[in-house]
Amino acid sequence: MSALRIVRLANFVTPASGGLRTALRELGKGYLAAGHEPVLVIPGQYASDRETEQGRVITVPGPLLPGTGGYRVLTAGRRVAALLEELAPDRLEVSDRTTLRWTGKWARRARVPAVMVSHETADGVLRTWGLSEEAARRTADALNVRTAHTYARVVCTTEFAEREFLRIGARNVVRAPLGVDLVARHPALRDQAVRAAHARGAETLLVMCSRLSVEKRPGTALDAVEALRRRGRRVALVVAGDGPLRSRLEQRARERALPVSFLGHVRDPGVLGALQASADVCLAPGPAETFGLAALEAMACGTPVVASTSSALPEVIGSAGAVAADHGEGFADAVDLLMARAETERRRAARARAECFGWDTAVTAFLAAHDATAVRRPRPAVPEGVS
Repeated sequence: MSALRIVRLANFVTPASGGLRTALRELGKGYLAAGHEPVLVIPGQYASDRETEQGRVITVPGPLLPGTGGYRVLTAGRRVAALLEELAPDRLEVSDRTTLRWTGKWARRARVPAVMVSHETADGVLRTWGLSEEAARRTADALNVRTAHTYARVVCTTEFAEREFLRIGARNVVRAPLGVDLVARHPALRDQAVRAAHARGAETLLVMCSRLSVEKRPGTALDAVEALRRRGRRVALVVAGDGPLRSRLEQRARERALPVSFLGHVRDPGVLGALQASADVCLAPGPAETFGLAALEAMACGTPVVASTSSALPEVIGSAGAVAADHGEGFADAVDLLMARAETERRRAARARAECFGWDTAVTAFLAAHDATAVRRPRPAVPEGVS
């Protein structure tokens, strides 16, 4: 087949974004390496158009979304529609199931095959916003019926994410996992100096890499620290991430004298990798996660994960981690369970599980969702020192 122009639209992407920004970058790099032409359109403060390692990235000015800690959205529908007409995509890939759902109708009129990527479960997010389980499910079903009808395909990264579409009888759902950079994230990043900077002696070092927002439930990690200390376990928690709940969480940690360090957004992937590799356990309390890239990165570094039983992560981490009920005592129980295993065993198991999720596999699956294949084989990496 010939090269395709794959135009990708996404909201809720900032320089401090985590999993979505990583997924967009790695998939774009993969599409480019496969011989296609990826074009990413995202909101920003200023307009820009540049060539990057993931292909062309176009930034369209978009307003800040209040209370989200810096997220912007593409609200100028006519401007975005005009841009789509100008770009003339062969395929459309949309990573926002709410404000950008109108693009499915545009794609139908333009006869462009379009896919919607489900990065979170609708009912899960609605529950974190305070809706009852019944109301969340009813609202999510209505939203998902429209989404499945509007787009040629819905891409789900896990069986967990797929269930809410199968529940409504959608027949155009395909599965495509995300991945992890198994070279950039590795157990060899473990650094005793990094560990010593955050934990003393025999303290159990916990890490949470998460956006500090309501749907991620970061307060559960602090609940777990309190529960563990009541049990007599010496523990320290490092939080890598920012968001609207940060000041409230910092205040709580101060008031209760909890051993929690807040690093904010860690831009340097090497620094973040060293932190993930140097921890004993990674906490992933988000109940609406449909994959969990940060947790998978920690596992690639050899650090096991405790994940919310309400999320997709139990499916991703398998027996290499532990699952917990959505409260502090449950997460404390799971930490104790993991720490009872021999260190070598738990770290080896975490890395082995992560090796099931390479980005090459993810790119192939996403291209298949577009009815596309590679038009050229990626060039093999040249070993260092060989010309």
